[in-house]
Amino acid sequence: MEFTIKIRQEGLSVTLSVTGGDLQRLRRLNALAALAALRAGGPATLTQLAERADLARATIKVVIQDLMELGWVVQMDPSGGEKGRPARRYRFRAEAGRVLGLDIGAHKVLAVVADLDGNVLHTTREPVTPEQPRAERLAAVDRAVDACLTGSGTSAPDIWIAVAGSTGYIDLHGHVVLSRAIQDWSGVPLADHLEQRLRCTVLVENDSRLAALAECRRGVARDTRNMIFLHVGRRAGAAVVLDGVPLRGGGGAAGEIGVHPLFNVGGLLQAVPSVEPGTPPDAVAGAVFEAVRRGDDEARRAVLRYVKVLALATTAMALTVDPDLVVLGGGFSRSADVLLEPLRGELETMCLRAPELRASVLGEECVAVGAVCHGVEHLSTMLFNPEVGPLTAVAPPR
Repeated sequence: MEFTIKIRQEGLSVTLSVTGGDLQRLRRLNALAALAALRAGGPATLTQLAERADLARATIKVVIQDLMELGWVVQMDPSGGEKGRPARRYRFRAEAGRVLGLDIGAHKVLAVVADLDGNVLHTTREPVTPEQPRAERLAAVDRAVDACLTGSGTSAPDIWIAVAGSTGYIDLHGHVVLSRAIQDWSGVPLADHLEQRLRCTVLVENDSRLAALAECRRGVARDTRNMIFLHVGRRAGAAVVLDGVPLRGGGGAAGEIGVHPLFNVGGLLQAVPSVEPGTPPDAVAGAVFEAVRRGDDEARRAVLRYVKVLALATTAMALTVDPDLVVLGGGFSRSADVLLEPLRGELETMCLRAPELRASVLGEECVAVGAVCHGVEHLSTMLFNPEVGPLTAVAPPR
C-alpha cells in the first residue's frame, strides 16, 4: 500500500509517497504535515487540523501528542464566550527560538529579532556612514544586535539563526567580494564576526535579494512567483525571482546592475538649476523629485533621463526571464509618484510583454524583514526536512 503526504511551508511545497511498511517515515511525515498546517493556518482544534492536513482525526490526535512532548506544539488556554466545553486548540511554539535579521547598508545598520514564524518582536537602528572604517562599522553592527536583543528580551543563546543582508557583491559562500557603496567593506569576514558573537548559524546575502524575498513573502509581490525587484537609490541593484526563489546566479552576482557605468545616478540627476548649490549628495535626488512635483521642466527632464537608463536595464532582464511583475523598491520608492508613470511608459515601449509595475510598501525595513524570512525558511529546511531523520525535541540546529 502507498500513501501520499503533502507538506506545505512558506516557500516550500513537497509531495511524498510512502509505502505501507515504512511506518516510522509515515509518522514523521504526518508530524511535519501537522506542523506545516499549524504554521500556515494558525491555532486549530484537532478537527480543524485534520481537515487542513488531510489526515484522520485519530491520527492527528496521536501526532499532536508527540509534538507536544517534543516541545513544538502547545495546547492553548480555552477561550471564553463559548457554550459548553470548548474544544481544545493547539498552536506552533514560535517562541521556542529567535531569528535575527540584519540590514548593513551605507548609512544604517538595522537589526530585527523575530520568532520562528517570522513575527517581528523588536527593531533597532544604528546610524553609520559610508566612510567609516571596517572596525567601526562592525562595532555598530554589534551595538545594533545588542540593543535589539535587549529590547526583545532575547539572550544570545536564544538566537537560532542570524541572516545579514549587505550591500555589494556577495558570493555563494556569503563572502562580501566587492562593495562600492561602503568603503573598507570588500572582503570583510562578516559571517565569521557574527558567528563568534552569536554562536549560531549565520548566513550572509545580498541586500537586494533579501528585499525581493520580503516583497514575495510580505509585500506587494505575494500574488506572483516571477518578478524583478529594482533596489534603487543613490546606487542601483536588482533581484530576479523565479518560481518564488531569488536568483543568485553562477557566483552570486545576479542583479548587480549598479556596477555598470550607465548607472551614474549622481550624474543623471545633477545639474538641475532648481537644486540649491551645496545640497548634500544624499539629498540631491530628493530635491530633484520635489522639483518635479513643483512642475520644474529641467528636473522632469533629468528624471526622464534616469528613468530611461533604469528601463533599459529592467527591459534586458524582463526580456530574459519574462516576469509578471516589476517592483520599484529602495530609497527611490518613496518617490514612486514621480517615477512609476514614466517607467511604465518606457517598459511598455521596450518590452515584448510589459510586466505590471508596483511600488514597494515595506519601507526601510524591507531588507531586514527579508533576512528574517530567509532565516525562517532555512530553519524549516534544516529542522523540518522530510528527507532527514526523525523530528527531534525543540533545539537550535547545530
